[in-house]
Amino acid sequence: MSRTNFETLLEAGCHFGHLKRKWNPAMAPYIFMERNGIHIIDLHKTVAKIDDAAEALKQIAKSGKKILFVATKKQAKQVVAEKAASVNMPYVIERWPGGMLTNFPTIRKAVKKMANIDKLTADGTYSNLSKREILQISRQRAKLEKNLGSIADLTRLPSALFIVDVLKEQIAVREANRLGIPVFAIVDTNSNPDNVDYVIPANDDANKSVEVILEACCAAIAEGLEERKAEKVDAEAAGEGEGKNRKRSAKARVEKTEEAEESVEASTEEA
Repeated sequence: MSRTNFETLLEAGCHFGHLKRKWNPAMAPYIFMERNGIHIIDLHKTVAKIDDAAEALKQIAKSGKKILFVATKKQAKQVVAEKAASVNMPYVIERWPGGMLTNFPTIRKAVKKMANIDKLTADGTYSNLSKREILQISRQRAKLEKNLGSIADLTRLPSALFIVDVLKEQIAVREANRLGIPVFAIVDTNSNPDNVDYVIPANDDANKSVEVILEACCAAIAEGLEERKAEKVDAEAAGEGEGKNRKRSAKARVEKTEEAEESVEASTEEA
């Protein structure tokens, strides 16, 4: 069963592309027609592409890996932050810090610096500083929080990127391609889909369009996380069962050994 349907996408305005003169010819396979100078996206293909992407995202989440959501455009920032946070995934919605993937150790240092400021503030180390110095540290902390706070728990490179508007997030796409990280993206008619592994052809400017697609994808991620949790519980239960069986076997072996020893002692006394 599909995770979304034609009518839902139509109501959300996912079919509206850009002006015909702004199109990227590489998007031709996903365009249904042109109306009043605007390209209309084939939503039947969008439904199929959402299902493919959702299934792949589910498997990534099920394996315990992280998916980084990226959307710095004003229309998508809030909905991406909400949906990513709902499945406990990192996200970037302010500005893509250049080299975030290709120079990841440096980004981790900045995150650790933020954690270090919190630690020193909590233990009273900064209490003896002047008001001006405390203000400077607070501003530095606020800046780090704004740009990197949402990826504070990302201790290693993500296993996939989910991008809204690949035209705006070109740097993120290039870094992911360079490192061989799969890219999932909502791609409009003015963008190039060639560097995207899982293309979701749809309107990337409308808040409702982005929300509907993210709901389907995040629901799949949530399913993957639940299945991972269930498998972990089953494995632990199986481990406990094996442990009990081993204890029973060991106990039985001890009892047999004791019986054998008693039998030998009895035969010796008779002799």
